[in-house]
Amino acid sequence: MKNIYKLFGGLLIFSAALTSCDDLERYNVNERDITDAQLIPDFQIVGSKFKPMFQNIYQYEPAWSFQLQQNLNADVYAGYLTNPRPFVAGANNTTYNLVSGWNNFIWSVPYQGVMNWANKIKKLAADYPTMYGASLVLKVEGMHRVSDVFGPIVYTNFGDLEKAGIYDSQQEAYNAFFADLDTAIANITANINSDRFVNFDLVYGGDYSKWVKFANSLRLRLAIRIAKIDPVKAQEEGEKALSQSLGLIDANTDNFVVKGGLPHPLSIIDNSWNDIRMGASMESILVGYNDPRAEKYFVELNPKAVDIQPISPGNLKGIRAGLPLISGYADEIAQKAAYVGFSAINDDIHTSNVQLMTASEVAFLKAEAALRGWAGAGDAQVNYENGINLSFMQHGAADAATYMANNTDTPADYVDPVNASNSITAMSTVTVAWDAGASNEEKLEKIITQKWIAMFPDGQEAWSEYRRTGYPKIFPVVSNQSNGVIDTNIQIRRIPFVDSELSTNAANVATAVTLLGGPDNGATRLWWDTGGSNF
Repeated sequence: MKNIYKLFGGLLIFSAALTSCDDLERYNVNERDITDAQLIPDFQIVGSKFKPMFQNIYQYEPAWSFQLQQNLNADVYAGYLTNPRPFVAGANNTTYNLVSGWNNFIWSVPYQGVMNWANKIKKLAADYPTMYGASLVLKVEGMHRVSDVFGPIVYTNFGDLEKAGIYDSQQEAYNAFFADLDTAIANITANINSDRFVNFDLVYGGDYSKWVKFANSLRLRLAIRIAKIDPVKAQEEGEKALSQSLGLIDANTDNFVVKGGLPHPLSIIDNSWNDIRMGASMESILVGYNDPRAEKYFVELNPKAVDIQPISPGNLKGIRAGLPLISGYADEIAQKAAYVGFSAINDDIHTSNVQLMTASEVAFLKAEAALRGWAGAGDAQVNYENGINLSFMQHGAADAATYMANNTDTPADYVDPVNASNSITAMSTVTVAWDAGASNEEKLEKIITQKWIAMFPDGQEAWSEYRRTGYPKIFPVVSNQSNGVIDTNIQIRRIPFVDSELSTNAANVATAVTLLGGPDNGATRLWWDTGGSNF
C-alpha cells in the first residue's frame, strides 16, 4: 500500500458494499447468460463456487485488503512482523488505537468470500454431497479464524431468513465447527474416490483422502484451542481426530497450501510497498536460538537503505511493534526511511502459494495433546522433535539435530539502533532442547515457541495461540494508545465488532456483546482465552 490514506476514506463504503444484498445479487449475475443446465455436465454448477472460497480465507487481491484483514493486526500482534511506517501518525491498530474502517475487512472478506459461497454450495448438497463436504471443511477453516478475532459470530444462522444476523456465542460456534467437520468427513468418506472435484481443488487436486486428513488436523487444532476452557469436549474431539482411520497431515506433501496462481499479498506489501518488516520478537527468538530457518524466512538488513550508523551488514534486524511517530522525524515517510532497510521477508515465503496448515503444526498439536494425556497422541518429545524436523525440511534448513540438542541458547535481547529507548531485554530463558524433567508448563512453552516459529507467516494462528497460552513471550507495544483500555503487558485480546455490523445489525450485535462476558473492546478475552496457568 503506497499510501494507505488514499484508501481510508472509501473503506467504510467499500466494506458495506461487500455485505449488501444488492451487491451479492450483482455478483451472482451470469454475464454470458449460461444456464444451470449448461453448468451441470462438467460440475461447474458447484465447482465454480470453490475458487473464491479458497482465495478469501484471507484475500489475495487487492493486496491492501489483506493488509487490513490480517497484516496490520494479527501478523503484528503475533510478534511476526512490524510496519516501518507509523500509519495515521502512529495512531493505528498496531498502537491499539483501533481503526474501525480497517477492521471491517476482517469481518466482511470471509463473509462475502467464504460463507456466501458455502451457503450456495449447501443448496446443492443433495446432488453433490462429497463436494459439499469439502466446502464445509473450507468454511470451518475460514470462519474459525473470524471467531478467533471477534468471539461470537453469525454462523449457524447465516442464510436463514428468519434468524438472519443472530450471533452464536463462541462456544456455540465451536460446537458447530465440530459438527460441520463430522458431516464433511462422513460425506467425503462415503464416496472418497469421486473425481468430480479434480478441476476445482486448489490444494490437493481432488484427492479426497487428503481432505479427510486436513479435516482431522483442523479438528485437532480446534480441540487444542478449547482445551483450557472445556477440557472434556476438547479431549473428546481431539481423540476423535487422532483415531480417525485416514489419519492427520503428517508429511509436507500433505500441507494445506492454496495454489491459486495469484501473487501472495505479502510479496506486494513487503517488496513493492516496503510496508512490512521483521518483528523484534521474531529477531529475538530466531537470532537467539541461532535458528537456521532465520535466513529462509528473512533477508539480511540493507545497510545502504538504513538512515543510521553504525550498523553491521549481514545481520537480521526486526522492528518493535506499536511505534508511534517519533519526535525528530518530520513525518511518517521520514521515519519509515530509518527502518525500511531492516529485514524484509524472503521471497521463498511469499510465493504464490498460501500456507494455512502444515505437518509441523500438526506434530506440535500432537505434542501438546500428549502432555494433556489424550489417547492416540503418542509421545510428547517425539512429536516435538518431529515438528521441528518437518519445519526444517519444509524450508530446506540444515542441521535440525544440532538445533534440537541446543540446551544453552535462549531468546536474545533486542537492540534498536534507530532509537535506543525501544531496546528491550528478552522475555524468556527457555531453550530448544527437550527436558524430560521439566514441568508441563515449561514443556508447553517449548512446544508453542517452536510451533510459532514453524507456522510463519500465518499470523492469525500465531496470535490465537499466543493469547491462549501466553507463549512465546513476545515484546509489548512501544506505544499503547488505547487510553487505558488495553493493558500493555497483557496485550490485545480481540477486535471489537465492526462498523458495518453496528450500522446494519445493531440489535443482534448488542446481544452478541452480552455473550462476550465483558465490554466490546480489545481487552476482553475470548471464551477460550482463560489466562493463567495452562495446566
